Amino acid sequence: MTSRRLAKGGLIDRSRTISFTFDGKPMHGFEGDTLASALLANGRQLVGRSFKYHRPRGILTAGAAEPNALMTIGRGGRTEPNTRATMQELYDGLEAKSQNRWPSLEHDVGAINGLVSPFLSAGFYYKTFMWPGALWEKLYEPVIRKAAGLGRATYEADPDAYEKCWAHCDVLVVGAGLTGLAAALAAGRAGARVILIDENAELGGYLLTDGALFDGSPASAYARGLIGELDGLANVQLLPRTTAFGWYDGNVFGAVERVQKHVANPVPNRPVERLWRIAAKKTILATGAEERPLVFGGNDIPGVMMAGAMRSYLNRYGVAPGNRTAVFTTNDSGYALAADLEAAGIEVVALIDSRRDATLSYSGKARLVRGGFVSDVNGGKSVKSLDLWREGQTEKLEIDSLAMSGGFSPIIHLACHRGGKPQWSNAHSAFLAPEGLRDLTLAGSAAGVFWLSAAFTSGLDAANAALSELGMRTVAIDRPTIENDVAPAPAKPLWSIPGIKTKAFVDYQNDVHLKDLGLAVQEGYGHVELAKRYTTSGMATDQGKLSNVNAIGLLAEARRISPADVGTTTFRPLYTPVSFGALAGASHGKDFQPVRKSPLHDWAAKNGATFVETGLWYRSAWFPRAGETGWRESVDREVLNVRTNAGLCDVSMLGKIEVCGPDAAEFLNRVYSNGFLKLPVGKARYGLMLREDGFIYDDGTTSRLGEDRYFMTTTTAYAAGVMNHLEFCAQALWPELDVRLASVTDQWAQMALAGPKSRAILQKIVDEDISNETFPALAAKEVSLFGGRLKGRLFRISFSGELAYELAVPADFGESVADALMAAGKDHGICAYGIEALAVLRIEKGHVTHNEINGTMVPADLGFGKMVSTAKPDFVGKHMLAREGLTDPARPQLVGVVPIDARTTFKTGSHILASNAAATLENDQGYVTSSCFSPHIGSTIGLALVKGGASRHGEEVVVWNGLRNEFTPARLTSPVFFDPENEKLHV
Repeated sequence: MTSRRLAKGGLIDRSRTISFTFDGKPMHGFEGDTLASALLANGRQLVGRSFKYHRPRGILTAGAAEPNALMTIGRGGRTEPNTRATMQELYDGLEAKSQNRWPSLEHDVGAINGLVSPFLSAGFYYKTFMWPGALWEKLYEPVIRKAAGLGRATYEADPDAYEKCWAHCDVLVVGAGLTGLAAALAAGRAGARVILIDENAELGGYLLTDGALFDGSPASAYARGLIGELDGLANVQLLPRTTAFGWYDGNVFGAVERVQKHVANPVPNRPVERLWRIAAKKTILATGAEERPLVFGGNDIPGVMMAGAMRSYLNRYGVAPGNRTAVFTTNDSGYALAADLEAAGIEVVALIDSRRDATLSYSGKARLVRGGFVSDVNGGKSVKSLDLWREGQTEKLEIDSLAMSGGFSPIIHLACHRGGKPQWSNAHSAFLAPEGLRDLTLAGSAAGVFWLSAAFTSGLDAANAALSELGMRTVAIDRPTIENDVAPAPAKPLWSIPGIKTKAFVDYQNDVHLKDLGLAVQEGYGHVELAKRYTTSGMATDQGKLSNVNAIGLLAEARRISPADVGTTTFRPLYTPVSFGALAGASHGKDFQPVRKSPLHDWAAKNGATFVETGLWYRSAWFPRAGETGWRESVDREVLNVRTNAGLCDVSMLGKIEVCGPDAAEFLNRVYSNGFLKLPVGKARYGLMLREDGFIYDDGTTSRLGEDRYFMTTTTAYAAGVMNHLEFCAQALWPELDVRLASVTDQWAQMALAGPKSRAILQKIVDEDISNETFPALAAKEVSLFGGRLKGRLFRISFSGELAYELAVPADFGESVADALMAAGKDHGICAYGIEALAVLRIEKGHVTHNEINGTMVPADLGFGKMVSTAKPDFVGKHMLAREGLTDPARPQLVGVVPIDARTTFKTGSHILASNAAATLENDQGYVTSSCFSPHIGSTIGLALVKGGASRHGEEVVVWNGLRNEFTPARLTSPVFFDPENEKLHV
């Protein structure tokens, strides 16, 4: 037996001994222990140090709200800091290390901070490090950053696997205590698809701790019976070790399952954690309530513990909290703990009830003190005594552990994740969830029902209501007979305690104490959100689960208002910390992002393409041939061949969006800066899409395929963003417009056929006449291919300045159509070309991409001023275009750049300087946005954004590359290097 383990009792398996280490010291526990219960059983009360003052800290809770017992678990790549010892199951070989101490837990140099605590009060960062300013970067920031944070992450790769999955159900029950089990049983027997999740390893909740008899059997045995039946129902899925961390739109819940966090050597073909996205028709929150601590002096000393936690360690794990214990309570729960302690043979020195008018009978041996308070606990690394304050008199009692209970706060966090605000209830002395939650119901103590029989009934009622709303039958459930089950007396909150002499802590981890909150109010930071940030109360890893309600009560007292008037801070996911591994799932290493391959990927591969990653896409960059010594040689050949004969390029990666509906034309007219109302059926138009601030967001072509049907293309990188923007416009800006949007990027294989011989090649597979007279530039229509065997969409659009077409066919036919075009063009000298040649062709023609549309350009900057409609009453970004700064003629404008000496070159990103100007920020005239070698021009060419560039064609400048310290004399020109009259587009 270990020093604090009881000789009998608990739900642990004493036949299975487990060895583990804490700070290198060997210890042992039993199967069913948590790390926290095993540490307590080994007599270990000191387990950590607080963040600011490095005060000794012990285990405070038995659950997810634990602020003190944070450990680093494991070794190597499996090192996991900030693991809550109260949630970590014990396994053989577990290695645990305490945190936030040096050189050791017993002797921590950081404890010297406690000596200077008067200078480290709330807001001391803002007051202390303002002067002298020169010391911020040299001294203050480095010291603060070194001290910040808890635990230390490993630099080694995580060897384990993680996964994500979806689940759907009729009824999701969160919490597997008595209420949750009752709700799941009612829904499960009725035939509903039920998922029951609980964050603990063993289902049953408080039934595993309570000593009451259910139908004459122990509560734990009754729980096992319910769980056994649920496990046998095919329509019920049980998920222990699973924490619901967020409630999202569509009644979707995020949950993380600890699949193999309780084993020393995870099985390689299974994940260690699984992230669930659970879509539920109805949800029942049976999450229980969190016991609140009390704010008295020394309430952080190891050995001071929540009463419910002490009862859990006693009854569930067979661990004695100490030899001489006292209980300090504001409610009836302390009486049950005192009785259980005495039944286990532990001396209860005193049962201290702050309520003078409490009427609950107590027949134990402990001294019962009503109307009394614990003003201070004395000790350092363990409890030595307490000061009992009653009617102005103080009495010292020798103890080695203290249980405290300040009432219960329903765990309503999930219910508030979608914007709902908690409501203060005077009757419950707690915040309750807002009413009117859609598809979500709270039951049991989460709804303020704090006694067993009523909690059971609450679960049944919630399930039956959900079943009725789903149109399903309900079934009768026998209610158990529960021994000595009575409604508890109404709670009376206790915020301020008289007679306090030492620091009384509100937020344990961050060392926020009573006086800090008073100072926040005094200095004008009494609003709950400001107080949180000024004092850091509620900003610890437990996110205020223990501290927030006490902080709100103390703020209310200081401001002489109700907690209802103070309100709460905003509840947001995640409810408890979630590992990056679980959030990433399988998306790491080479699978960090999914790979997107176009429908023409295999066609490009068999034609010898060299691929490059562009975002998520693998795009064909160039197509090398035998004898070519470098990529430039391949690209030059492809460019010249397109200008001379024809080339085929995969452009399937362009974003493609169908815009349909009676108001589609009006919708596009408002989205684009140029007009679209009068675009004829069968024509395409280049469009500029602006942001609200007037800057260009994206460009592309939109074709009218029918009276109320349009086909929009976007740039590859902005496809998702444009789709989101259009949805926002349709749903939020103009909901009155009848328009529907659909992303169809993956539905079409699209290929560009460019060059003077492209029409002759294309006509071999297109059944209709596509002569210049019947299918001129910017024509667009559905065509028949291969004698009517396939339908496609044909657009006469050129990105190269040549006669060119884009052909879209259903994705499954992309490769075979591309093969047919290559065969049809064999006698015409066709070649495949990639995005490098495409870039050269577009730069030669002066076409812009997002190299130039960089988020700071308006249409006039790029020579598109005439595309901004003055006739339209409104469009996105119209009114902001008139700002003085956006009409300044000295703004950066698009120009071409060529070196004066064709043998010299320059790089993209190089800066433009006036001739003979020094290379300084003040002399910067702009920069090169795109550059390439043009085999048509015979030199490097580029596009640049230069101040007042439209009026500076012909000016000699210097292109400066600061990285290579290169200075290249150059000339500013028109951005159109090839066919400025657009003659080739109309042949």
